[in-house]
Amino acid sequence: MQQFIAKFRDQITGVISGFDRLIFRGVLRRLVYSRGMEQYLWQNQILFKDYACHVKKVSQRIKNASLELFHAQSVPVVYLPSPKTDKDECARTIALERGVKEGLVCALTSLEPSPTFEHYGTHMVARTRPCAVLYHYWIDPEWGWMNARIQTWFPFNIQVCINRREWLARQMEQQGLH
Repeated sequence: MQQFIAKFRDQITGVISGFDRLIFRGVLRRLVYSRGMEQYLWQNQILFKDYACHVKKVSQRIKNASLELFHAQSVPVVYLPSPKTDKDECARTIALERGVKEGLVCALTSLEPSPTFEHYGTHMVARTRPCAVLYHYWIDPEWGWMNARIQTWFPFNIQVCINRREWLARQMEQQGLH
């Protein structure tokens, strides 16, 4: 970049730099550790042996609530059999096919290795296992292309990604700098 700026210095009026993407990650801090999961089960009077059954019920509630708006607006919800599929590319293809310029694009679901827990003897232990993950894609009028990744199994990790290049492009367009 510096070479480009040096070479074309007399033709450049300004340089903008910053983060390409912003990723916000959220966790239920208490449930990230085995001991926290044990306390959660104890406080909710759930026996360790009933952990799997409890988690399945909570997971289904998360999935239903998360996808409710997509179903209500007849927005595609697509299962991807391979976690290696490029989700962003898949969602952009769906947006193009549907002609979406703003609003919900699609939800993608996949099984991906994710941190979770299992009952082992008299303790809960951390482990990685395939968990259902939901990807929500939408186009915001101000921020542009966005997505959220939601793990539907304890500890319910989530991340929201904002593409700053799209935000900048929208700002420049509003100022007539396109």
